[in-house]
Amino acid sequence: MNKYNYKIIVIILITASIWTSCKITKPYTKPETSVTYREKETTDTTNIATMKWSELFTDPALQQLISDGLAANLDLKIAVERINQSAVNVKLSKAAFLPSVNGNVSVKESRLAFPQGFGLFDQSTQYDLGISAGWEIDVWGKLKSAKKSAIANLLATDAAKRAVQTQLIANIANSYYELLVLDEQLKVLKKTAKNRETDAETIKVLFENSIINGVAVVQSEANFYEAELAIPDIEQKIIETEHALCVLLAKSPTKIERSSLEKQQLTYDLKIGVPMQLLANRPDVQQAEYNFRAAFEESNVARTYFYPALTISGAAGFSSFGLKDWFANGGLFGNIAGGLAQPIFNKGINKGRLATALSLQKEALYNFEFSMLKASEEVSNALSKYDNAALKEEKRKKQLDALLKALEFNKELLNNSTTNYTDVLTAEQNLLNAQLRGIDDQSQKLHAVVNLYRALGGGWN
Repeated sequence: MNKYNYKIIVIILITASIWTSCKITKPYTKPETSVTYREKETTDTTNIATMKWSELFTDPALQQLISDGLAANLDLKIAVERINQSAVNVKLSKAAFLPSVNGNVSVKESRLAFPQGFGLFDQSTQYDLGISAGWEIDVWGKLKSAKKSAIANLLATDAAKRAVQTQLIANIANSYYELLVLDEQLKVLKKTAKNRETDAETIKVLFENSIINGVAVVQSEANFYEAELAIPDIEQKIIETEHALCVLLAKSPTKIERSSLEKQQLTYDLKIGVPMQLLANRPDVQQAEYNFRAAFEESNVARTYFYPALTISGAAGFSSFGLKDWFANGGLFGNIAGGLAQPIFNKGINKGRLATALSLQKEALYNFEFSMLKASEEVSNALSKYDNAALKEEKRKKQLDALLKALEFNKELLNNSTTNYTDVLTAEQNLLNAQLRGIDDQSQKLHAVVNLYRALGGGWN
């Protein structure tokens, strides 16, 4: 390569360094957003989301189920594969900064006929061995922005995986507590059915002694069958809930080992921190922010297409008409060139590319803002449900005591023929409803704790 070519390359590089001082791409800044929790103004940054899930869920059976789920859940495995795919894209974006190098080997055989057409040919064989390279200099920051976008997508897939993990833990815990609630409901129904069976036998004795009429006998039997018929429905719900939990654990339907509702901790010191901690703790909010960053960098990439691309290319190797002359001075060749490629007739395409990128950027920003609003809603709902369940707890206990006494009084009055069986039946039904609602109150508290923990972003740390 002669000195003239060197001068051209130097001039191009100097020009490129001057152009780089003109910033085409824009620096990224995090989107601003502000959310609050309803009626929970606090400056305390203590947050249960920082607790490990094993510290919040202390039931050994539940801890084992969560561990099994984290090891085997298929949604979690899919999320991990998406991280791997994004990691490959990051490597590819980094490789774009390096020159591309290609090697080639060729043999060309040609025949040249003499002009007089006497059937004579001049035959020659050309042997080529060479290497070529091309390098695009990142003058406008296109490759740098593309790399930043790929990294943001990688971080987004990692956040998505953590979001899957927090949701998985919450789903397992909620399903587990639902089983405990159903077990408790089944226990109450079986006890109620047993009591009503005893009542029916007592009513028969009272009828035989002419203390009450036959209507009470029929009503007592129907009352017993009503309690009996409710049992299969609860048992079916238990089976379906177990099977749904098995899907989360990635195993075939089977019985789930568990403890009981009465062994669960029902009082928690709930610390929610400040709303802006959602951005640091909640994976889906982080994912939305990373998606916005990736879209922002893609709009930077789109801006660079309006400006010329600077490339340097070179080639070297051997070329001769005989293998014996390959490594001779005459067979050696080499060249280097630099150039600028400026789009001329595709300005409309570039405008469309940029408009699309900016629209996707806005969409990603709105998704981020929505994720923050949704997170604050879920936290506020979970807090409200827990507080309301706690308020009902003490009153429910008093209600149950009163209804139990009412049932005892009505049965005593029935034995003394001072009331009819309808009053006893009403008292029994009221007691059963209150017992089932009391179980629902406990269920509401447990589910509220699980959902609050997930809503704050707990479970992945």
